[in-house]
Amino acid sequence: MYRNRFITRFKVINSLFVLALTFSSCADALKDINHNNTQLNEELMKGDNFKMGAFFPQMQEYVNPVQENAYQMNNNLIGDIYGRYMSITKPDFSKNGFGTFNAPANWINSPFNDVFTKIYGAWTSIKGETNGEGVNFEWAQILRVAAFQRITDMYGPIPYSKVGAGGTGVAYDTQEEVYKAMFADLTKSIDVLTGYVLRSPGTTPMKDYDEVYGGDFQKWVKFANSLKLRMAMRIVYADPELARKMAEEAVNHSIGVIKANADNAAIAYPKNPINIMWDAYSDTRVGADIVAYMDGYKDPRMSKYFQTSKTINGKTGYYGIRTGINITNLQNMLNYSAPAASSSDKLLWLNAAEVAFLRSEGAMRGWNMGGTDESLYNEGIRLSFEERGLTGAETYYANNTLTPGNYTDPYGTYSASATSTITIKWNAAANTEAKLERIITQKWIAMWPLGQEAWSEQRRTGYPKFLPTLVNYSDESDLKTKLAARIPFPPKELENNAKNYADAVVKLGGLDKYGTRLWWDKKNK
Repeated sequence: MYRNRFITRFKVINSLFVLALTFSSCADALKDINHNNTQLNEELMKGDNFKMGAFFPQMQEYVNPVQENAYQMNNNLIGDIYGRYMSITKPDFSKNGFGTFNAPANWINSPFNDVFTKIYGAWTSIKGETNGEGVNFEWAQILRVAAFQRITDMYGPIPYSKVGAGGTGVAYDTQEEVYKAMFADLTKSIDVLTGYVLRSPGTTPMKDYDEVYGGDFQKWVKFANSLKLRMAMRIVYADPELARKMAEEAVNHSIGVIKANADNAAIAYPKNPINIMWDAYSDTRVGADIVAYMDGYKDPRMSKYFQTSKTINGKTGYYGIRTGINITNLQNMLNYSAPAASSSDKLLWLNAAEVAFLRSEGAMRGWNMGGTDESLYNEGIRLSFEERGLTGAETYYANNTLTPGNYTDPYGTYSASATSTITIKWNAAANTEAKLERIITQKWIAMWPLGQEAWSEQRRTGYPKFLPTLVNYSDESDLKTKLAARIPFPPKELENNAKNYADAVVKLGGLDKYGTRLWWDKKNK
């Protein structure tokens, strides 16, 4: 595999940038990123491309961080918990963690520090080699947007447009500014890569450096359009006009969005990090909410998502741990169901089912999504079943009686009644909120295990309806039912970039706390 050819040399090169890229002065470590020339530079697509290509794997590996420690700090302890896909097992993690709104400073620092240093260390090198133009630079731009869409949806305002512009610290953009800049960057990248694909169909000059699509730029265009659609729907309550414009551009583009599982974005890595979380680390088990919903629906995907539990009080089955409880016994927690993640599984970024549900919601809103809300909703379920190697989607989405189940704690401590009565079958006569709940609930099931996206969609829409948190170690009393709207800014920024940190809090529009809603989080829920 190409990794063995260059990764050692790459890490040495990149470490120089990582050492330089501290956020008290990272603006001095990056060059000006403003380039307007969109002309293809065909020479950049020739030859070995080693000097530049060696930086792409690191960018890809931090879009959705895949190294086990980075995955834990960026995903498993945050989005996987808040998106109610997984829960933690260890007593100290329950008292000092995101689930009870009491994460330690180093946990809050990690997503910001990891992604900024790793992405911009590599991105700066690619920009230097390409002079900020051409196909390879635009590919790097897509990766940059994919990574920072996740980061801004965790924190809110972040440094984006002003990174590398000079000065003694990095100024933050409002989240609205970040999203608009990302839309502009994606649109340009899509245009440039589309031009290349049309001029050089079937060529894969960067295949040795592409861990997602093997150098297929047509698939990268589909991914970029799908990411643009995801981002467009995210802002629908904050800027509905822009949301519709971006969504329709993405779906109706000549190459379009991901519509088949063969085009799903997922990264290969020596060992799947979710497997390490449940097995080697014993830090995670399945969440109560996702099990309760799927159990009520008699969903056959449960066997693809979850392992059966160990025997608890004489019973075995699919049992999840409730989020936000006071865990005191590690061994008891390890008896619950673990995620069905093997070491060889790829780590998902975005799948065709999510795209179909996004299009279904857009069609429900009257947008041109290339299909009806009902047909695209059913297609999302069908694609999800297909992705997991299952048949019977038509029977599943025709069911009009099953509803989400009650949560049954096998130890009898934290059981709770179902939080929703939404059925599966599409109902054209239902009101908009019922339609939206149906779409988001099935999208949530189909996006497994993308916890970050699950959390973001629940914040945006209020769906699925989650069980309340029972233990809250913060000073924000309403978080038990309101749940986390964000995570606080990194404490290191307060120490090392104090002026810009203070400005970021102003741009946030509220206190630097878990409960302060982000710019796009505008719906009255």
